[in-house]
Amino acid sequence: MSAPPSSPPAGQRPALRSTDGQSRFQVDVVAEGAARAAGAGAGGEEAKGRFRVVNFLDPGGGANPQDAAPDAGCQNGDTVRSEGSHQTHVSDTHSSTYYMRTFGHNTVDAVPNIDFYRHTEAALAEKLVRPSLSELHDELDKEPFEDIFANGEESAAAEELPSKKKSESVSAVKFGWIKGVLIRCMLNIWGVMLFIRMSWIVGQAGIALSCAIILMAIVVTTITGLSTSAIATNGFVRGGGAYYLISRSLGPEFGGSIGLIFAFANAVAVAMYVVGFAETVVELLDSIDAVMTDEINDIRIVGTLTVILLLGISVAGMEWEAKAQIILLVILVAAIFNYFIGSFIPVKSKEPMGFFGYRAAIMMENIGPDFRDEETFFSVFAIFFPAATGILAGANISGDLSDPQSAIPKGTLLAILVTGVVYIAVAVSAGSCIVRDATGDHNDTIPAPNVNCTDAACTLGYDFSICKEGGCKYGLQNDFQVMSLVSGFGPLITAGIFSATLSSALASLVSAPKVFQALCKDNIYPGLVVFAKGYGKNNEPLRAYVLTFCIGLAFILIAELNIIAPIISNFFLASYALINFSVFHASLANSPGWRPSFKYYNKWVSLTGAVLCCVVMFIINWWAALLTNVIVLALYIYVSYKKPDVNWGSSMQALMYNQALSHCLHLTGVEDHIKNFRPQCLVMTGYPNARPALLNLVHSFTKDVGLMVCGHVRTVRSRHAERSAALPARPSATGLGRLKTNTLVLGFKNAWRDGHMRDVETYINTIHDAFDLQYGVVLLRLREGLDVSHIQGQDELLLSQERTPGLREFVVAVSVGRDNDSDSSKVTSAQSSPLIHKGNGEPKTDSVQLSAGDQKLLEASQQFRKKQCKGTIDVWWLFDDGGLTLLIPYLLTNKKKWKDCKIRVFIGGKINRIDHDRRAMAALLSKFRIDFSDITVLGDINVKPKKQRKEVFEKMVEPYRLREDDMEQEAAERLKAEEPWRITDNELELYRAKTNRQIRLNELLQEHSSTANLIVMSMPLARKGTVSSALYMCWLDTLSKDLPPILLVRGNHQSVLTFYS
Repeated sequence: MSAPPSSPPAGQRPALRSTDGQSRFQVDVVAEGAARAAGAGAGGEEAKGRFRVVNFLDPGGGANPQDAAPDAGCQNGDTVRSEGSHQTHVSDTHSSTYYMRTFGHNTVDAVPNIDFYRHTEAALAEKLVRPSLSELHDELDKEPFEDIFANGEESAAAEELPSKKKSESVSAVKFGWIKGVLIRCMLNIWGVMLFIRMSWIVGQAGIALSCAIILMAIVVTTITGLSTSAIATNGFVRGGGAYYLISRSLGPEFGGSIGLIFAFANAVAVAMYVVGFAETVVELLDSIDAVMTDEINDIRIVGTLTVILLLGISVAGMEWEAKAQIILLVILVAAIFNYFIGSFIPVKSKEPMGFFGYRAAIMMENIGPDFRDEETFFSVFAIFFPAATGILAGANISGDLSDPQSAIPKGTLLAILVTGVVYIAVAVSAGSCIVRDATGDHNDTIPAPNVNCTDAACTLGYDFSICKEGGCKYGLQNDFQVMSLVSGFGPLITAGIFSATLSSALASLVSAPKVFQALCKDNIYPGLVVFAKGYGKNNEPLRAYVLTFCIGLAFILIAELNIIAPIISNFFLASYALINFSVFHASLANSPGWRPSFKYYNKWVSLTGAVLCCVVMFIINWWAALLTNVIVLALYIYVSYKKPDVNWGSSMQALMYNQALSHCLHLTGVEDHIKNFRPQCLVMTGYPNARPALLNLVHSFTKDVGLMVCGHVRTVRSRHAERSAALPARPSATGLGRLKTNTLVLGFKNAWRDGHMRDVETYINTIHDAFDLQYGVVLLRLREGLDVSHIQGQDELLLSQERTPGLREFVVAVSVGRDNDSDSSKVTSAQSSPLIHKGNGEPKTDSVQLSAGDQKLLEASQQFRKKQCKGTIDVWWLFDDGGLTLLIPYLLTNKKKWKDCKIRVFIGGKINRIDHDRRAMAALLSKFRIDFSDITVLGDINVKPKKQRKEVFEKMVEPYRLREDDMEQEAAERLKAEEPWRITDNELELYRAKTNRQIRLNELLQEHSSTANLIVMSMPLARKGTVSSALYMCWLDTLSKDLPPILLVRGNHQSVLTFYS
């Protein structure tokens, strides 16, 4: 067994083809040890050894790569670049082979690996990709691999970069589901509402309806939590919270609109919570007579200092913020336990204030509602629900979670459960031990229980009947601080209020910048991209922090948020509604990519949750709900108009595909009807930007009406044979079902006499094949020509594509989308078309002095992009082809660019019947409901053309005549077989009258339509197998030369117009 071939010297390209018959399907093992030993002192040599050299072995004489042990000094994560694809491929860390060891064999093919499915970039900013199909399937025309680096500096940098990234990722702070999601959600949900409003809600609605209110809120948040869990587990979740979840599910339009208002709502929520904290502090200061100025200004001063302190904690880093949250949670939990412990310790001194401990009489009295001050069930629900809007606090920092897919479902749902249980427990507890009204006066006692007592306080020895007249300050209905009264240690409840407000403010102050940074990174709103920059190991959005601080401070200085508070709640609810709708929509679209690992969701439940969120929005505040919807709609329209260049595979795309497919299938079962005929054009443009005039004109009459498909035929030369693709062989293959083409559109070959006649034969056969397939045919001719691809600098993309050796496509289909009439040059979106150049600026081309002819050609190629000046479209409807010759001009005049052009109709007739024929045509057009400005009947079509024009035609056909009379019959037949386009003398004489008609029609066209904006004329037909291609081409050339833009149209002789309803 021969020894393995040695690796080539560093810097030398490996030989892929061996002269002694080596196989090219095996890959060498890299011997790095010797290279490293030889160059131990040289950094450059050592770096070179890290890159593997590929050789192909002889299966008979070479060493088996399986038997070769991997070198112990090999580095993990080695990379090799493919010259063909310019992409970096990953190498297996357990074998020193190019690509990955496949089932024990060294091959170029790669085994499944997670790196191939990542969106992130690898070292040197190149994505790790599997070998392409062409690399595995195509012939080895050149060496596909080469050692990119000639020295060791870049290769060393290539290894340092991933190691640096790895160290940064290790040092970055990442949170688990408890610290990152559970604690944050609980702190946000346990807001100030728990301590200062829950008792009042119980007093108004009673225990039963209070529990119903809480359960309704829990239902909405639980459904939203389930939907959030489903979206969060359907793939890797990055930073951005609600914005990221919605935008990746429903697309940038919904995500961009809801992301902006969600970030704004979080920023204003900072002010709400801080003002709530400041009000409590000012009340304490007022109780000890320590007011600084007045109540409003004191709130502003305390609020400003508080938000500055919170900003400092947030900017210090997520780790400090997380520690502060834990401290606040401990205080909050202690305050809750303090309340429940105090509720079991009745104190005699607290009875006049309405607290008697747990009593059945009190519970039975408070079980029902007692709405006062025009409050209702829904108004009380509106006051409580904002307490439940903190369920996305954990999802909002999804980028800082170690495992968001696991953390978000567990933390969010558990937080909803725990906080819901606590709220219900507080409601039942408060309703069971505190009466609704109390005077606070120890003298309001009853010496002996009255048998006529009607309330619980009376049975317990107190007479609070005076409270029915109003003025009492204690009890569930009157005292917002009643939980401090019940608690075992009152100041701890105050500390709990501080903790609840500050924790919620801190969570909002962190959430808003994170969401805003993610929104700005996606460049949905180009003017806000400055806030996308992050700093430090955690990529902290310091600029977004400053912006959030400024927004919060502005609302803190107002110090009155009673109007803006409902809008904020509605902003949160709009986010919840869209999250629920995202799950419903993704499930409805049934995309194979919708595979959430969280299975406990249902699309109909999610839809119900979305509807409930919308209903709650209007329950809370109907005008705020309307305002929220208007803002979302306005932002949606703006983002839709800007069309951000992103493609996230949203469920919108999936559902559009489903609907399009189902509609296409449904259409296949419906017979075509004349009223629904649409020109579905297959336009042979080459590259669409090579013949812009042809593309723009067809787009003008198909936009919003029919289908336009651009076709390009390529001839590909392989090593063994020339493979050509002729589109006419399968034009019916374009489209799907009823959405298939029915009209072939070609540009006229102006320079047909300068090329090979084989091309003319193919061109004419294309027209014949189209007629055989019952297609309509349209030819466009301009005096200056159509093809601008030869002009240097006009189309840099076209030239680069034509010169790219790896280009394999031969047919390109472009579907025209909806766009404004003023911008009809857009044929498709930038991300979906392979023909649109995407770059940072305009293509850089050298200024080239154009010839006069090329300058005219360029100007003519743009004429159909501009609005047409007032003029006419002359329709020469000489032969009834089913109405396509008339339908196309009608469709054109319906467009904004052509609306100033009037239709003039020219028809053939007899001199003695001109008036009759004109009236008959006018009646027909009237029934077709097609407006026209004039009808001209041509009675002199059959007049012989001028002699000089006939002589010009004779000169045109002369080079293509067979002249069989001047040679032997056998030689003539052989020449005709070899060159079927030749014109025989018999053929020329047989069609003399038709030839004269084409010459005469050109004379008439120049006489009547020389100033028309566009001429649309019935195209003459040539009988297949009888009229040679050269003669037919001469007819078309003679008919259409020296004229304004002319469309030669011939339908398939099936009606496309009808006057029946």
